[in-house]
Amino acid sequence: MRVTPAIALGQWITERADRAPQRKALSFEDATWTYAEFVDHIDRLAAVLRQGGVARGDRVGFLAFNHPLFLVTLFAASRLGAIFVPLNFRLTGPELEFIINDAGVHSLIVGPDHQAVIGPVRPALRCQRYYGFGGKDGRNGAEAWPDLAGFMAECQPLRDAAELAEDDVAALMYTSGTTGHPKGSMMTVGNIWWNMVSELVTVDISSNDVLLTYAPLFHVGGLNVLTLSCLLKGVHVVLHPAFDPARVIADVPRHGVSLMFAVPAMLLFISQHPDFERADMSTVRSIMVGGAPCPETLLRLFNERGIAVNQGYGLTETAAMASFLTPEWCWDKMGSVGKPPILTRMRLIDADGKVITAPHVKGEVCVRGMNVTLGYWNRPDATRDAIDPDGWFRTGDIGYVDEDGFYTICDRVKDMVISGGENVYPAEVESVLYEHPAIAEVAVIGQPDETWGEKVVAVVALKPGARLDLEALQAFAGSRLARYKVPRQLRIVPGLPRNPTGKVLKYRLREQVELALPE
Repeated sequence: MRVTPAIALGQWITERADRAPQRKALSFEDATWTYAEFVDHIDRLAAVLRQGGVARGDRVGFLAFNHPLFLVTLFAASRLGAIFVPLNFRLTGPELEFIINDAGVHSLIVGPDHQAVIGPVRPALRCQRYYGFGGKDGRNGAEAWPDLAGFMAECQPLRDAAELAEDDVAALMYTSGTTGHPKGSMMTVGNIWWNMVSELVTVDISSNDVLLTYAPLFHVGGLNVLTLSCLLKGVHVVLHPAFDPARVIADVPRHGVSLMFAVPAMLLFISQHPDFERADMSTVRSIMVGGAPCPETLLRLFNERGIAVNQGYGLTETAAMASFLTPEWCWDKMGSVGKPPILTRMRLIDADGKVITAPHVKGEVCVRGMNVTLGYWNRPDATRDAIDPDGWFRTGDIGYVDEDGFYTICDRVKDMVISGGENVYPAEVESVLYEHPAIAEVAVIGQPDETWGEKVVAVVALKPGARLDLEALQAFAGSRLARYKVPRQLRIVPGLPRNPTGKVLKYRLREQVELALPE
C-alpha cells in the first residue's frame, strides 16, 4: 500500500524547515546551520547523487566520523528513494569491504580520516561512484576522491521527493557483530517514522531543547534514539565527531544542552573524568540510556545532579526502541527495561517456542510492531530464523516480565552459562561484582570445565592502583550470590573489548581466555 510521502525522511525534514526555517538545526565544531541551510545541503546532495546515477533502490554508503554530512546523506538518499548504508568508522578495510560489497553500494562517500582505510581494498569494491569531503583547508587533496563540496556548490537544489511506502527500505543498518559476521538489517520508512512517534509520545521532548549527540551515528542508538526524533520536533542538535568525555563536559554549558543519549559505559567515563565533579550540568534535564543495563550507582550519581534518566531497551532490528523505563519508575522498577511503547508488543517464549504467560518465568524476549525490521539484506535463512510468520522477532535475549507488565532483561541466550546443570546469567553476576571497590569493568563468561560442564569466569579491569585476587573476589561474591554463580576463575585485563555502542564483545573475551590470557 502506498502512503503519503510526508513520513519519508526526504519529505518531513523539508516540512520541518518550511515551518521554522531560521531555527537552529545543527551545530558542529564552530559552525551552525539553520533548518533552511540544512535542507539546502540535502537538496544539493540529492542533485549530485542523481547526476551520479543513483536511482530508486540503489545503495549510498557513508564512512566518516560523526559529521553533518552523515545526516545530509541519509535525507538526500531518501529524496531519491535510495537506501542509505552507514558504515562503522572503527572497522578495518577488509571488514568494510565485506559490508560495502554485501550491500552492493552504488556511491560511496568517505571522510578524510578514512580514505586511507578504504584505499587498500578499493580495487575489490564494486562501487560506481566515489566522493570525498573535508580535505585540508576545505579541499580534498586526493584525485581518487572527487570533492563532494565542489559538486554540491555547482548543483541546482533538488526539492522533489520520491513517493515511498512504509515498507520501502530506507537504510541498511549492519549489526554490530557481537556474535560474528555482520548482517544488514533492513530499516524501512515505517520503522523510522513509528520509532520517532514512539519516542515523542513516551519521552519529554520540547522544541526548545538542545540535544548533544556524540554516540556514533552509524549505529541505531546514535541515530534513532533522540537524534532523528529531535530533528522532527525542531530541536537544536549539537553533534560531536566522536565521544570525548572532556568535550561533553565542556559543551554542555556552552550550548545549554538539555538532552543526551548515552550507553552506561559513556556515563561511567563522563563520571570518572577529573572535571566532572565541578562540571556545570545544570541545563541537562534528561538522559536516555540504552545499550546495556544502567548500574544503580550511575543512576544515583546523575539523579543527584537533578538529571532524569530514561532507560530503554532495543536492538538494531527494532529500530531501535522496544521498551522504555521512564524516570518515575526508575527506583520502584530498578533493573527493569520498562514496558513496550505505543504500537509495539513484547512477549516471552520458552525453548520449545511456547508463549510464557506467568510472571517471573524466564524466556526469550520477542518483539512485534511497526518498528521491527523486514529482515536481513540478502539473508532469507537468517530472516526466517529471526522473524516468525506472525512478525515476532526473536531478540536472543533472556528476560522475564513482572505482575505489572515491566520487563527485565537477564542476559543473552548465547551468553548464559550452564554450570552443574544450573543456569547462570552473567549480567546478574556482573551487577554484583561492579559493587567491588577495586573493579572498574567486569564481564562474566563461561569456559569448559570437566566437572561442572562450564565454569564461571570473571574478566576484570581494575581501577588505578587497585589489586584483586580470586580468593578476595570469591569472598566478596560468595556473600551475595549462590555458590554456583560465584566465579571459579579470575582474569585481569587492561580493559574490556567493546563495540562502538559500548557493548562488551564477549566472543573476543572467550577467544582470549582460551588462548591463556595473562592474569
